[in-house]
Amino acid sequence: MIDQSVGIDALQFYTPPFAIDLATLAQHRGVDPDKFRIGLGQEQMAVMPPDEDVVTMAANAAHPLLEKIEKEKIRLVLFATESSVDQSKAAGLWVHHLLSLPSSCRIVEVKQACYSATCALHLASSYLKEHRDEKVLLIAADNARYGLNSSGEPTQGCGAIAMILSISPRLLSLDPHQGIAASHVMDFWRPNYLSEAVVDGKYSTQVYLNALIESWTDYSSRSNRAFSDHDRFCFHIPFTRMAKKAYERLAKHVQSPSEYERQVAASLLYSRKMGNAYTAALYIGLASLLENDSSDLSNKRVGFFSYGSGAVGEFFSGTVQSNYKEALLATQHARLFERRTLLSHKDYEEFFTYSVPSDGSNHTTPQISPSQFRFLGVKGHERLYG
Repeated sequence: MIDQSVGIDALQFYTPPFAIDLATLAQHRGVDPDKFRIGLGQEQMAVMPPDEDVVTMAANAAHPLLEKIEKEKIRLVLFATESSVDQSKAAGLWVHHLLSLPSSCRIVEVKQACYSATCALHLASSYLKEHRDEKVLLIAADNARYGLNSSGEPTQGCGAIAMILSISPRLLSLDPHQGIAASHVMDFWRPNYLSEAVVDGKYSTQVYLNALIESWTDYSSRSNRAFSDHDRFCFHIPFTRMAKKAYERLAKHVQSPSEYERQVAASLLYSRKMGNAYTAALYIGLASLLENDSSDLSNKRVGFFSYGSGAVGEFFSGTVQSNYKEALLATQHARLFERRTLLSHKDYEEFFTYSVPSDGSNHTTPQISPSQFRFLGVKGHERLYG
């Protein structure tokens, strides 16, 4: 019988080598550290240095994965982001060049707030069913910015995740049927003329929870699956407390007892130390679940809720494969956190306020990041990487 399964064969995330401890931020903002540690469920926040952006984070995430496969098999690259560097050119084309991918490759950028990586995942799934011998590189990368001294400041963060998608995947096989909930709301957005997002936090939380219940209802009716058919859950993680709140809201809705520690807690460990990575957040949660859950998750079903402000929500599921542990990259991910430098408040604000001239004039960025790929600057309105 031909294997019809399609899904995630490998995944690796990247977070820059700099962060700020939220206890340090709380001290300088004059608030109790527990407001961030307990109220938001966050401990540290990844900070992007001046010589990194979504392109470098994407390339740094994807490069290790490509060393283990035949690049010629990748004929589609999907780049999900809401922090793009150009209004016309897909950020994936810079990544395509940095990673020396074949010229016979489609490259597309996908956008709908934090939901776009999930949409790209399903687009790739359909593509692979018609192109069974190929692989898809799906990248999600973002830098979450709300502004210094803003209410959203402690929920910032940054990071990228790269996934190799294929037939007969080693990590997660996608189940059929998804539930969707879409509506035109203004809970979070970033106009072209702003570098930080505009957000109504309380309203966005309510829209998130409403979209969860609506998409679950749609998913449940289409799939005939109950809450009890799912052994673990992953949620979009703007901050880890939000994911906990979402799980408890769903459990209450379906009248199931809450088993948060068993079903969700392991998926939030990486995000507690990274902060919000927008499009990448849900899949960083998946990496955290697979690498930190002490149980054997072979053949267990995971329920996923993806949310993008504005708003689109989707509930879908996937089955963990029997040999998933062989494909995990937990050691590499642990090194990312071990090598990080914790910034002083002064250095954090200097990184945050650093900017490239908006008129396109020539500019060279200082060399700060030790990572493999860096943003070098601008010359003749062209962004340069190396």
